[in-house]
Amino acid sequence: MVTLLEQREIEAKILGPILRAFAAELGESRTREILAGVIRQLAHDAGCAAAESAQGNTLTHLQATIERWRGGNALSLEVLQSSPDRLEFNVTRCAFAEMYRRLGLSEFGDLLSCSRDAAMIEGFNPAIEFQRTQTLLGGASHCDFRYRLRDSAATNESTESAD
Repeated sequence: MVTLLEQREIEAKILGPILRAFAAELGESRTREILAGVIRQLAHDAGCAAAESAQGNTLTHLQATIERWRGGNALSLEVLQSSPDRLEFNVTRCAFAEMYRRLGLSEFGDLLSCSRDAAMIEGFNPAIEFQRTQTLLGGASHCDFRYRLRDSAATNESTESAD
């Protein structure tokens, strides 16, 4: 099975030259704007698929999904809090960021990877609030991932138990 890191590298090797060509024709700002919309929709759809694959959309199910992100030693995590209504962790090493730098795509890495997270959560469970204030790709010492369940009624588990 292809890890998420391997999948993103394959995508980056194809998209890199295309994005550079579009940036040369349309300008980097317009290229980033178009790319952001496409990536946002792909990430939202991936979130829906992840909830289905995990057979639920609670923070516990999200943790199982995050394990897939770690495949191939892609991420080093420091879990700060894990409960039914909160999940907080820092990513202290990110092979995705390293890969975008190695491929010379640092200028698009934030859009190709980091920007997916908020839209992915919206697709996974719109009742989960996501916050991140910094990223390794942006030059910080770590990425700070913070998830909080706003309304437990929006989860599959509580919806099923209410029937």
